[in-house]
Amino acid sequence: MAINEFYGTGRRKTSIAKVWLRPGTRNIKINKKEIDYYFPRETWKIKVLEPLTVTQSKDKFDVMISVLGGGLTGQADACCHGLARALVKSDESNKKPLKQADLLKRDPRMVESKKYGKRKARRGQQFSKR
Repeated sequence: MAINEFYGTGRRKTSIAKVWLRPGTRNIKINKKEIDYYFPRETWKIKVLEPLTVTQSKDKFDVMISVLGGGLTGQADACCHGLARALVKSDESNKKPLKQADLLKRDPRMVESKKYGKRKARRGQQFSKR
């Protein structure tokens, strides 16, 4: 007996999220922890659950996410991206609302690298006449 399982990968900055969807009753685990323990801030939880809200499928799936790298904001965005991709694989009709909500795009912004002769990527030494 095969279990219907859908997979999606999400990325943001240096964070990578692997997302698995199974038919169930909204049991969400991130790195084997409940979402409330992993993301204590409400904005992070809202960001992760945004694809489920847009497609109106909050109570249809159990979600298991493995995320690594970066900070919590980048990880929340990576989880959102991976969840949106997995929802498209589960049902092709989810693609249109997710695309309209800009949840299928990968955010290309990365940290700019430091340049030699400067303190940071753009910040130089403070100018002084004397």
